[in-house]
Amino acid sequence: MVASVAELPMESPLPDGVRLEPVVDAAGIDRVVAVHEAAFAPPGDKLRHRLLEQLAQSPDTVLAALAVAGDLDVCAVRMELNTGTAFASLWGGGTRPEWRGRGIYRALVAYRARIARDHGYAYLHADCSPDSRPILARLGFARLSTTSFHLVAAR
Repeated sequence: MVASVAELPMESPLPDGVRLEPVVDAAGIDRVVAVHEAAFAPPGDKLRHRLLEQLAQSPDTVLAALAVAGDLDVCAVRMELNTGTAFASLWGGGTRPEWRGRGIYRALVAYRARIARDHGYAYLHADCSPDSRPILARLGFARLSTTSFHLVAAR
């Protein structure tokens, strides 16, 4: 899905008691991965490795953040700033199942849209799940294509 940054809402409040924490180090990456594992189920070893590598090699091209309620990380998001293009890409958006439907994901889309705007990006791209698709559509994203994954059994 794709949207013009200028047409996206830039403000969407987090629910009471939920705060935003930018991720800036390896400990934060571990927290992001833990939320993704809780939200999506597969182990996050590849994600952890990729994010740590990006953070070390090109920290200006990746942003990660957590929505936190008390001591519990309830949602984790990422955004890649694709240098030399008009596009920033939204990734993640994993929300713990018991915290879905409260506007957290929507608030974190607005947060990332503001950052994309402030960095001069014209568009946001999101490769999203069926759970996120209707939320993004309500925010102004248009569906361009479908990504398919084919699993191949190891022999």
